[in-house]
Amino acid sequence: MSTLNESLSETDAGLHEGAALDAAHVGDIHGAFGTIRRDDHGPRHTWRARASTLLAILGPGLIVMVGDNDAGAFGTYTQAGQNYGTALLWTLMLLIPVLYVNQEMVLRLGAVSGVGHARLILERYGKFWGAFSVIDLFLLNALTIVTEFIGISLALDYFGLPKNLGVLASAFLVMGAVSTGNFRRFERFAVFLVFGSLLLVPVIIMVHPPVSQLAQDFVLPRLPQGEHLSDVMLLIIAIVGTTVAPWQLFFQQSYIVDKRITPRFINMSASIFGSASASS
Repeated sequence: MSTLNESLSETDAGLHEGAALDAAHVGDIHGAFGTIRRDDHGPRHTWRARASTLLAILGPGLIVMVGDNDAGAFGTYTQAGQNYGTALLWTLMLLIPVLYVNQEMVLRLGAVSGVGHARLILERYGKFWGAFSVIDLFLLNALTIVTEFIGISLALDYFGLPKNLGVLASAFLVMGAVSTGNFRRFERFAVFLVFGSLLLVPVIIMVHPPVSQLAQDFVLPRLPQGEHLSDVMLLIIAIVGTTVAPWQLFFQQSYIVDKRITPRFINMSASIFGSASASS
């Protein structure tokens, strides 16, 4: 009987803790809005307990969602709206399940394996595909960073501010945020930027969008009439490319590991991160 109890205890501990490569990835979860102790395995029966747990693990999905609404994405979406109005809005509806599956997948991979996405590719498919995935990620991220600073310079120019100083200040701000050595401080900074994205809401209201037309174009796929098919298809490919990006997979899975989210929180995390994907 004692052997059975020890076995059940070990199984229960494994379900709670998951895998980890080193001691740095085992311990309390220190989220932007709360903390969950490593030995806190109690059930969450009340809404208050569930809400506090939710706030503590909230972060990775939301940050990935808003992080992908970057200068390149806004440029592509703006081009689509300028050329075709809301006629291509349905492409985003088709991408919702893709984004949901992506974020659900890396959540489970990170929580169960305890390692990042590149490490899993290397171990499962070998050195060639492991190196290919990392080099591809590096090149795409480099190009993405260029577009981000182009967007910053255009915004500063619009407000009549010095572009060179503004770009340098933005670069130092970002590097400072990720170099503090404090995970909670970084997450709070990132979540602050997430809430800043809500400024889009009054902008959308100010342009008085045709709600009935938006609803129709969102659910009914159609191609703009009287346009060159090749131009339309290139823009659709650009929308897909800027909405579903490789960095999302690598960043979120590593974030899951760094935040010490274990299989115990998968169901709750999936509801948060999945809804975040849909919102993208």
